[in-house]
Parts: sequence; structure tokens; C-alpha cells
Amino acid sequence: MMAAASLWMADVDGVADEDLPRLCDWLSASEMARYRRFVRTLRQRQFVAGRVLARMALGSLLGVAPRDVVLEDRPGQAPLLKSPAPRGGLPGFSIAHSGRWVACAVSGQTALGLDIEMRDPQRDLAALAAQAFDADEMTQWVRLRELDEARRVAGFYGLWSAKEARFKLGVAAAAHSVMLPHEELSVVLCSELPLKAPPAITLVAVP
Repeated sequence: MMAAASLWMADVDGVADEDLPRLCDWLSASEMARYRRFVRTLRQRQFVAGRVLARMALGSLLGVAPRDVVLEDRPGQAPLLKSPAPRGGLPGFSIAHSGRWVACAVSGQTALGLDIEMRDPQRDLAALAAQAFDADEMTQWVRLRELDEARRVAGFYGLWSAKEARFKLGVAAAAHSVMLPHEELSVVLCSELPLKAPPAITLVAVP
């Protein structure tokens, strides 16, 4: 069986500080409790924009208004869709953020794991690889270190994003992985079922 997925993305630089109270009206009580624990304004913008974006993507998938989508925050886990009750099982969705970008992937047929990462050549990539990569990933990283800087950086973040996306999906051994092109980001989407085609990135503004 093949599945379809869509991927929505928004630039949180378009969310002003004065917009935050209005956007917080979209959040459930559990989400609002988590929002209040963030100290940095950027993290607050990422969080609220990500949850609004998820409601927009899920609303489009389920055929309901975004404000009618109710999410429950779960510590250490992805949010849970509480309402509306979908026909044919829960949709798969995954939220990710990095820098000024937030993204949400949704599917009506398969579970998803999404990761996005700003490609930053100034970070100590070798130290990060040694800390996070398993033996197979380290073998790939050793080969990447022989390339020019642009391809080395892109390759590192591709490995990093794929690892994070598989972790979010939770079925690493059976994951189907696609890398999507973006000028600033490494974008990897993993799915439990193979996708019919890599989804195009839909760029939207947070309302």
C-alpha cells in the first residue's frame, strides 16, 4: 500500500510579538501550560506557530475549520488529536521547527516523522557526529568529510534530520525516508508506509 502526505511550512519571522496573545487563543489548556514554560520569545513563536500550522494542515486534511481542530499536549511526546474524530483511524502528523521555520506534515494513510534543521556550517559537526551518530551513520559521515564544505554540511544535516525523523516516527527499522529540497533547511520526512510521491512544500502564512 502506498500513502499520500502533504507538508506545510511557515516563517515565524512573520509572527510579531503583539500577535502572540491572539494566536494563543488557538491553543488548548495543556498547550497553553507548555507555552508559558518557554522563556525565549523565539521558542514561544515557534511553538504557537507550529500548533496553528498543524491545525491548518489537519483541518485541510479532515475537511474542517482549523479552529475546530483540538490538540492535547503530551510531555515528551507528539501532541494528540482530540477532535474531530476522524473516520478510518487517526491521521498521521508530525511537527518540526528550526530557526525561523516551522513545518507540519500530515497524512490520512500513514504515520509520519518530520525533522527540519537549519544548515549551520559554523557548528562543530565532527563533535556532534561523535556524540549522536551510530556506527552506520559514522561510516557515512567519514565519507562525507572528504567532500567540499557545501556537500559535507548538507550531508551531515541530511543524516541528522533522517535520524530525528525516524525517532519521531518510532519505527526506525521499517521507515521509508525522503529528503525534500529547501534553500536553508535539511528537510527529511519518514513514513511507516512508502509514499506515492515526495510531497511538495506548501509555504503558508500564520493567520
